[in-house]
Amino acid sequence: MQVEIVAIGTELLLGQIVDTNSTWIAEQLALHGHDCLYQSRVGDNLDRMVGVLRHALTRADVVITCGGLGPTQDDITREAVARVMDVPLINEPRAEEMVREMFRSRGREMSENNLRQAEVPQGAAIIEQRLGSAPGLICPVVDRVIYCLPGVPHEMREMMERSVLVDLGLRAGVTATIKSRTLRTFGIAESRIAEMVAPRVDALENDPSGATIAFLASGIEGVKVRLTVKAPDSARANEILDREEIALREILGSSVFGLDGETMEHAVGEVLRASGLTLGLAESFTGGLISSRIVAVPGASEWFTGAVVAYNSKVKFQLLAVPEGPVVTRECAIAMALGARRALGSDVAIATTGVAGPTSQEGLPPGTCFVGIALSDTEVAAISLQLTGDRQRVRELATIAALGNLRERLLAR
Repeated sequence: MQVEIVAIGTELLLGQIVDTNSTWIAEQLALHGHDCLYQSRVGDNLDRMVGVLRHALTRADVVITCGGLGPTQDDITREAVARVMDVPLINEPRAEEMVREMFRSRGREMSENNLRQAEVPQGAAIIEQRLGSAPGLICPVVDRVIYCLPGVPHEMREMMERSVLVDLGLRAGVTATIKSRTLRTFGIAESRIAEMVAPRVDALENDPSGATIAFLASGIEGVKVRLTVKAPDSARANEILDREEIALREILGSSVFGLDGETMEHAVGEVLRASGLTLGLAESFTGGLISSRIVAVPGASEWFTGAVVAYNSKVKFQLLAVPEGPVVTRECAIAMALGARRALGSDVAIATTGVAGPTSQEGLPPGTCFVGIALSDTEVAAISLQLTGDRQRVRELATIAALGNLRERLLAR
């Protein structure tokens, strides 16, 4: 089934609320083999809502709306859908009883305006509300259908899983799944990755599997290479994805550090665990950002000993035994890494020192950064970076660069 999602609410257009509902709905549709070709957002204006819904029905078999089913004056999704269906709104006794029962079960007094939620377009079926007060709707429009879901995320998800996906499957009459797998890379530009992968992209154009490759630049997190396939079932989809993942890994090599939600810190942890090594940190201008990312990884205590946030130069000199003098240097970064290794009893260590901005320091411009890496007392190195962006971005870029370079050096041992 070809589906369009319409998110309703002026707050979405004003940027006051991020539309996570559409993203989640689209993901569920893909998992069940339905194509989401368009997503729209519209404010709480009846004429514009009607226009968006009518246009959606010209290019989709199914429209799923979320939002605008509540009891207040700006909740007008029911009115818009009734106009599209060219039918009146009627009171639905079963829906009214659901609304009344919700308030009774919670020991709350119900104001009369809540009964607006029991009004439905004539000919529509209701979706029982189990978590809130507003029932959902299944609204036939000739040979097409509009599903109306609440905007409250947990209410929307429960209805989507229990009712909408089931009904969609029956209407489609065909089982299929769309699955994706994302390879996360670091250290190679998007244009270079596209060039390297181009022969595989060309080969897939005539491949009966229907697999596709897309590239997603992800800022400080590197470049993502997404594989997508539509198959009769999950097993066949995974078989195709496995094959293509192997092909891409052969092309991209060690620049691939993870899959889907796996982060760089997760990848570093896997290499450390496999090698039986522990990691310590000495952070200056990153101020604990690296350690914060690391402790978000489940099981990090197995390989992460701790961190010293040596923001003041005196801490570098006294706690990490850095020689007194300039601190935004290669020599300082190496000394900090060695000092962290000794102070924290770790096998390896990384350290960061630099200028986050907005002003220069020690005659060096904002964005200047040195990363020290100590794999032993004698295996030491420092990399220099000139980063761009505001203070926060410089710190975040330095964090991912430090982790990425540690991973590369560990793999090269």
